[in-house]
Amino acid sequence: MMGQEKTSARVVFDLDGTLIDSAPDIQGVANAVLAEHGKQITLAQTHSFIGNGVAVFISRMLTAVNLPDSLQAEMLPVFKNAYLTAVGHTHPYSGVVAALDALKGAGHSMGICTNKPIAPCMAVLDHLALTPYFATVWCGDSLSVHKPDPAPLHAAFDALGQGPKIYVGDSEVDAETAQRAGVVFLLYTEGYRKTPVIEVPHTAAFNDFAQLPALVAKYASNV
Repeated sequence: MMGQEKTSARVVFDLDGTLIDSAPDIQGVANAVLAEHGKQITLAQTHSFIGNGVAVFISRMLTAVNLPDSLQAEMLPVFKNAYLTAVGHTHPYSGVVAALDALKGAGHSMGICTNKPIAPCMAVLDHLALTPYFATVWCGDSLSVHKPDPAPLHAAFDALGQGPKIYVGDSEVDAETAQRAGVVFLLYTEGYRKTPVIEVPHTAAFNDFAQLPALVAKYASNV
């Protein structure tokens, strides 16, 4: 019967803080760049700086350690180069692979929309064997704009064809992007969010990836 048919959705994910915990590697890159200036940042600071792309990360980092923002031009290419191979301490969050398998098995199409640059994004996806799950990947340098501008998210959904649109992310930036795109937003609460869950606009929240397939099924059929 038609009413019992499952609806296949387009599910797009943020990457850092949503599917993977990459903060330890990012901290390592940051501290290597800062070392010659006698400065370091903590893991907690690293979490708080992630979300708006590399340039903003470096700007926040410089402010935190009381170095002039004029150093950004010098640090940016060094940071980006080191970032390309910074994968050794990055891992998927618990339950991610099983959730992706379940979503794939249910017929949902999947993509990535992240502010991470394309080269390190593909490097870490390949390193963690996650690349085959995603039919499209849109990064911070894929377009002339990046999140919270909704253009990359729209592009990701468009590349996936037809079906209800669901975005999965962990941060205030992701929430704003979903709002501006007018799509369902599922908030992973264990990532790099800086404010209380109640203050982050979302359709539903989850703290365990085992919950995600059921949430996708629910909102795919409700859209």
